[in-house]
Amino acid sequence: MGNYLITGAAGFIGARTSTLLIEQGHTVVGIDNVNDAYDPRIKEYRLSKLRAFKGFKFHKADISEKSSIELFKNEQLDGVINLAARAGVRFSVENPWAFLESNTTGTLNMLEVCRQFGCGKFILASTSSIYGENPVYPTPETASSSEPIQPYAASKKGAETMAYAYHHLYDIDVTVVRYFTVYGPAGRPDLAIFRFVKWIIEGEPIRINGDGNQSRGFTYVDDIARGTIAALKPLNYEVINLGGHEVVTINELVRIVEELTGKKANVQYGPPNLADVSMNYADVTKAKNLLGWNPQVDLHDGIKNLIDWYYAEREWAKNILTP
Repeated sequence: MGNYLITGAAGFIGARTSTLLIEQGHTVVGIDNVNDAYDPRIKEYRLSKLRAFKGFKFHKADISEKSSIELFKNEQLDGVINLAARAGVRFSVENPWAFLESNTTGTLNMLEVCRQFGCGKFILASTSSIYGENPVYPTPETASSSEPIQPYAASKKGAETMAYAYHHLYDIDVTVVRYFTVYGPAGRPDLAIFRFVKWIIEGEPIRINGDGNQSRGFTYVDDIARGTIAALKPLNYEVINLGGHEVVTINELVRIVEELTGKKANVQYGPPNLADVSMNYADVTKAKNLLGWNPQVDLHDGIKNLIDWYYAEREWAKNILTP
């Protein structure tokens, strides 16, 4: 069994990946600064679940601080899974510095953990946003990632290239996993599916940027976590798409949530946001071939799981801020 460092352990994907690893018999060292990029109450909720496991150890710290490297000098690590990030294309336009610090400098510091303390495997969580505005669809990993349209994607591109440099210089086995629109229970409250579920159940207006005909390839969090764990295998250096197998428009998404909740949405359309892409849709052939990965949870089942979770936690979840 292995011992893995997971950054962003209180995050949506980080918490689920940590849980699956521990359930498989591994141990996890987590780090997260539990910031207020979105409502920290849901981060504390995820952390409370993780702290119940004997195989989990936690550091509340910021990976963008160089001092965070020293936290792991006495750990025998079999892999670093770098999931900590400032996410959100729109907010990155308002405060690009926060994204550069967390996503690029933070990645550098965690690569230094590998270099200084002899950990030979590094996984970097990246994003479909890196493909820019008009890639081919479904988008393969060979599509250009050199034209990001917002600082979030640019900061992830910087992280990817830094990871390659450390692979080249220090022979660290690096796998970059590019995620496409992840959703599920206890998800990020700044993303569409969580917001739509909350707003429809609580009778609040649904706010949509643009006409709602933009589309996304949605993937359930357990599928993403399984793919991330599969990427721990030795691969030398690879970039692999994970997700995007069920593509629907935002308007269709609203209709699905209406159907599953039995409630009618009050939709309010606003102007489109220049930081948003019109579509994402992943070609996951490489993930299937290299990792044996296939998404298993369909969109209706995944959204129903989120709705069930919301009703179970509604007493406090109804107060989560959904910007």
